Amino acid sequence: MKQFKNILNRNDLKVSKYTIKGKTTIVQTPLGQFALKKNKGDNIYKYLSSRNFDYFPKIIDEDKDNIMFEYLEDINYDDSQKAFDIIHLIALLHSKTTYYKEIDYDEYKNIYENLKQKINYLNNYYLDIINIIESKIYMSPSEYLISRNISKIFSCIYYCNNELENWYELIKNKKRKRVVTLHNNLKLENLIKNKNIYLISWENSKIDLPIYDFVNFYNMYALDFDFTILLEEYERIFPLLQEEKLLLNILISIPDKIQINNNQYEMVKKVRKLLDKIYKTEALLTPKEEETTGT
Repeated sequence: MKQFKNILNRNDLKVSKYTIKGKTTIVQTPLGQFALKKNKGDNIYKYLSSRNFDYFPKIIDEDKDNIMFEYLEDINYDDSQKAFDIIHLIALLHSKTTYYKEIDYDEYKNIYENLKQKINYLNNYYLDIINIIESKIYMSPSEYLISRNISKIFSCIYYCNNELENWYELIKNKKRKRVVTLHNNLKLENLIKNKNIYLISWENSKIDLPIYDFVNFYNMYALDFDFTILLEEYERIFPLLQEEKLLLNILISIPDKIQINNNQYEMVKKVRKLLDKIYKTEALLTPKEEETTGT
C-alpha cells in the first residue's frame, strides 16, 4: 500500500480495507471503493479516449507512478455472451485505432521465417513420435489415438505450410501494413459488465497486426465457444484484409505440440484436446475457404 500513499493522500482518501487482485489493489474508503494500479506510463487511456474508445473504467486520478480508477462491481452473466462482448469491443478498438505503417522488407520476412521454422519443427516432431509408436508391439491408449489420427495432424501441418507460402507471396513486396492497438491480454475475467461493458488490464497493450487479439483469444478458448459467430461479429465491425485472413487462418491452424509423459489419463486428454481443436478449426475455416474459392 505504501506505493499508493501519494495518490491516496492527494484525494483525501483514508483506507479502511484493501484487497489485492493480481496487479490491482482495491481500496475501501469512506467515499467508496477505488481500484489502484501502477501507471504503465504510455498514456494508453488518453490515446484510447482521443480515438473515441472509452470502454474502460473511469480514471479518477493519476500521476507518473500510479493510476486510480472507479471501482466497478462485475455482474455475473453467461460466458458465451461475455466472449461475444469481448470480440465486439476488440473489433471496435481495432476499427477506431487503425492506421497504416511503413515497413521494411525484413519485417514480413521474419514472420514468414519464424512460422516456417515452427511448422517444420512440428512436422519433424510428429514424424519422430509416429515412428516410435509404430515400432512398438503394443500401443498405449494415447499412442493408439495418435496413430489413428496422425494423418489429420499432418494434413493440418501441410495446410499451414501451403498457406504460409501463399501469404508470403501476397505480402512480400508490400511497403505498408495495417496496424491497430491490441489489448493483448484477452481473458473472460478482463471484461466487466456494469452499466456498460468495460475492458480492464491494459498493461500488455501494444501496436501490431489486428489479428493477434483474435488469435490469442481463439487459442485460449477454441473449444469453449462458437467462433463462427464470434468471427462474423468481428468482421462485421472490422473486416479483415485478404493477407490478414490468410495469416489468421495459419496461426489458429498450427497444431499444438503434445508434451509426452507417463500419465495415460492426462495423455489421452491432451491428444483428444489437440484433435478436437484441429476439427473445430477446420469447421471454422471451411466456409471461408468455400466463399473465397466460389465452390
